[in-house]
Amino acid sequence: MKRLLLVLAATTALAGCATTPAMVDSTAGETPAVADAAPAPSRPSPELGTYGFDTSGMNNSVLPGDNYFEYANGTWLRDTPIPADKSGYGMFAKLDDISKQRTRELIEESAKDSNSRIGAVYASFTDQAAIDAKGMKPIEPWLGQIKALNNRGGLPALYAAAARNGVRTPFGAYVGQDDKNPDTYILSLGQSGLGLPDRDYYLKDDAKLTDIRAKYLQHLTNMLTLAGEPNAAARATAILAFETDLARVHWTRVDSRDATKTYNKMTVAALAKSAPGFDFARMIRESGANGVSDLIVAQPSAITGEARILGRAPLGVLRDQLLVRSLSAFASVLPSAVDREQFAFYGTTLNGTPEQEVRWKRAVSFTTGALQDDVSKLYVAKYFPPETKAAADALVKNVVEAMGRRIDGLTWMAPATKQRARAKLANFTTKIGYPDQWRDMSGLQVSRDDAFGNALRANQFDYAYNIEKLGKPIYRWEWGMTPMTINAYANFSMSEIVFPAAILQPPFFDPNADPALNYGGIGAVIGHEISHHFDDQGSKYDENGRLADWWTPSDVTAFKAATDRLVAQYDAYQPFPDAKVNGRLTLGENIGDLAGLTVAYDAYQHSLGGAEAPSIDGTTGAQRFYLGWAQVWRAKYREAAARQRLLTDSHSPSEQRVSVVRNLDPWYGAFNVQPGQKLYLAPEQRVRVW
Repeated sequence: MKRLLLVLAATTALAGCATTPAMVDSTAGETPAVADAAPAPSRPSPELGTYGFDTSGMNNSVLPGDNYFEYANGTWLRDTPIPADKSGYGMFAKLDDISKQRTRELIEESAKDSNSRIGAVYASFTDQAAIDAKGMKPIEPWLGQIKALNNRGGLPALYAAAARNGVRTPFGAYVGQDDKNPDTYILSLGQSGLGLPDRDYYLKDDAKLTDIRAKYLQHLTNMLTLAGEPNAAARATAILAFETDLARVHWTRVDSRDATKTYNKMTVAALAKSAPGFDFARMIRESGANGVSDLIVAQPSAITGEARILGRAPLGVLRDQLLVRSLSAFASVLPSAVDREQFAFYGTTLNGTPEQEVRWKRAVSFTTGALQDDVSKLYVAKYFPPETKAAADALVKNVVEAMGRRIDGLTWMAPATKQRARAKLANFTTKIGYPDQWRDMSGLQVSRDDAFGNALRANQFDYAYNIEKLGKPIYRWEWGMTPMTINAYANFSMSEIVFPAAILQPPFFDPNADPALNYGGIGAVIGHEISHHFDDQGSKYDENGRLADWWTPSDVTAFKAATDRLVAQYDAYQPFPDAKVNGRLTLGENIGDLAGLTVAYDAYQHSLGGAEAPSIDGTTGAQRFYLGWAQVWRAKYREAAARQRLLTDSHSPSEQRVSVVRNLDPWYGAFNVQPGQKLYLAPEQRVRVW
């Protein structure tokens, strides 16, 4: 199980640096005059401002204690437009654009070699005219296979073929580590099959979701029409009804993130008995997972319900739903009309994005997706120098040590549990920049004039790579992200924390910035990922990455009391009059923010060696640390995207992520936050977990 720092759909980023306004002094209740400029440093200047923070983006008319997000980022929020091709904009989106531009240059340089596989894939995607000229012919053999389904007995084999081709069905299967035996790969099966982002989109009656359902129905109609199918409107209505039935049996996202509830190991025979109406044994055999006798079923009641629904649904509806899912899966390499329709719904209706990305940006993503490690090797060779890796290694070491000191100082955890928590920390693997080993992509066949074929073969190649893990030793060198990704993650079963190269740049990390900014930026990200291994789900995995009960009952009680208070705190946030943050869905990420920021601050203080941090432009070290955190989460979203995130994202909105500081005692002293201010919490109301 992995926990991410964020999801890339939740884009965020920054404007440039400029003048230096005053800070709120830590001992006064008013804004002091601007301090005299400090002498120019001898070392190279940071990319942002005089010490690593873009002060031009602040709003000093707001007290930090009333709205810290607005105080640190308000002018940026007011003056920075969201680009037309994005659903939101902020730090992550800006860095992602930089990453894409760099990768484009590397790909196009590689493409100068007429034998370049990277160049062939890129050229195939950018040639829209060739894609349009072929029309629907490339996908017709697969659509013909779907339409040939004439009895229910053929459905398991068809679903297995769909999965191999990269098309989603009501059952999502993959090979991963067995959470209770993490040295072994096992097949897992989970609920799937919805065209809308979540069950709530089908089942809730509020006006906005009702409108989205109506537009989804029109989208289904349009896709069937583009496929040349008659009676599209009636058939679309039947697909929506079918998916609504699936949604009714699906587990909520809160239940689906529970590591204990979703670990249900059973034999294939037991699955067949518990979920009659669908031949799971045949689907598993046809999938290439030969000889599998046991598997993990993530949501048993949902799988049972889906099997029942499939057993009674008309074959025509099952064919039509798979047909539409197939057009969606390959829309970017099908004629422009299909691609435009796909974006009109999933880009504009669901996320509010007015314009699709230009073709070259999408071609970079397509090429990287197909030849992930081949492209990654080019990127790290040019953009990730050894000194950056060394500096990040040192920061990680300091933050891990700080987490160890936090564990030692806990009053609510039993000594025996502390000992095992310390052992878990000691067993961490830290991956920085890029993998130690690259995957061999040479077996993937690519063609300069076959975009659809490249997409299909890449999906099949990745599917085979995953399914062939069964029976093999764990690929401990493997990464779940490319080095070009602006993100980070924790993998519980691997006992690892992972930081791709592209996140190790300003505003997260700048070797020329004041250390406080780096600790408040990448240091807090590091702390966040470490803390995931001790959040409400990660804490269920022991020092060997095994899902196990290793806490005492009193530990669990004390931990739950603290985390329940954090749930209540976030449940109270209401970004829209009719929509709140889901404190239970976002609990793991909120713990990660709270604990990660706490640990990073401890690490920063420890790095000072007992000395007081220097004053820079009238700011204290503590102020700069917390400003570094706020700057990382500068972000704004279109309303449709923000609403979708509230329903589906395990991360809280950026403003609430920044506002986690209200639980941290040093923040109060740094910005002189007083009773009566909106973010103020009395000491006994502040949530403390780690």
